[in-house]
Amino acid sequence: PDAFDSKKYHNPTMLTTDLSLRFDSTYAPISRRFYKNPDEFNAAFARAWFKLTHRDMGPLSTYMGPEVPKEEFIWQDPIPKSNGVLINATDIKSLKSTILNSGLSVSELITTAWASASTYRGSDRKGGANGARICLEPQRSWEVNNPSQLNKVIAVLQSVQKDFNAKSGAKKVSIADLIVLGGSAALEKAAKDGGYTITVPFTPGRMDATQAQTDKAGMAVLEPMADGFRNYLKTKYTLSTEELLVDKAQLLTLTAPEMTVLVGGMRSLGANYDNSKTGILTANPGILSNDFFITLLDMNTEVKAIDAKKELFEGKDRTTGKVKWTASRADLIFGSNSELRALAEVYASFDGQDKFVKDFVNAWVKVMNLDRFDL
Repeated sequence: PDAFDSKKYHNPTMLTTDLSLRFDSTYAPISRRFYKNPDEFNAAFARAWFKLTHRDMGPLSTYMGPEVPKEEFIWQDPIPKSNGVLINATDIKSLKSTILNSGLSVSELITTAWASASTYRGSDRKGGANGARICLEPQRSWEVNNPSQLNKVIAVLQSVQKDFNAKSGAKKVSIADLIVLGGSAALEKAAKDGGYTITVPFTPGRMDATQAQTDKAGMAVLEPMADGFRNYLKTKYTLSTEELLVDKAQLLTLTAPEMTVLVGGMRSLGANYDNSKTGILTANPGILSNDFFITLLDMNTEVKAIDAKKELFEGKDRTTGKVKWTASRADLIFGSNSELRALAEVYASFDGQDKFVKDFVNAWVKVMNLDRFDL
């Protein structure tokens, strides 16, 4: 019937998407079930609507008010509540020493901690280190996480956890905390090897999720197309590599200076996803230093693309023509973009090392705690 004249009628108009609910072999049975069971339809619609309007709010712990539902949904990425006494400063110091003496390298610990925490997205508060979902599927098998190396690190940290928890009584440490703590310990060692004694702030309290608490399909969307911080590019895209780096940085809620210092520091620590030498512009990888910026901005170096793809570049000595290093577009943007170059020059300056170390630690801790809504 017409909306304004009850004597007029119109033929119904439907899109193919509407008709698919009746004729498609998958959708039709669902439509008929809802047709025959209106109460089931009402409940399903309510749940879907709630998900649509709340999926960017993060875990249930961030909800407030009397109407917060008691049920926790899997799309909220549930994490178990603490089941023991948290580790203290003495435990943290002891665990750091155990991790550093476990045979794992600085780069292995740094890349694992980064892989865990950098899944966070500020756009919908999804991802992050809490829950240790890097130990679960699908994250455990992502190419960007270098599964063979990741499995090695996880196995060692699980052994550390087992030994500690067996002797600590009511106190328990989670794998989620150990992953972040391992990164902190590695960072302190890398700074000490470079002549700086620092303490990386660490707050325990993360818990470990189970595979049953993890929506594999929902978690799969967090797999990065690119992660310039680890010099990772899944494939060639219409967006440039440097644009994808900036996109990753904004998902992590990073400022331009934070993005700059993190990339430079990750390169000095040898934290490429595949352990390649691309962008490792230092003679001492594994030591926290500003070498990346000093080397990148050296005017005695001429930079040219390796091939027509213009994804990888060589830095050659202007006098001898000898190749000194290779780098990606994610590396070179800090020399070619005016704003980022200005930041790089600050860190490359003669007296810039102190500021570099301080800023890197602050930016690192920020990323590690992005999903700590309890802090």
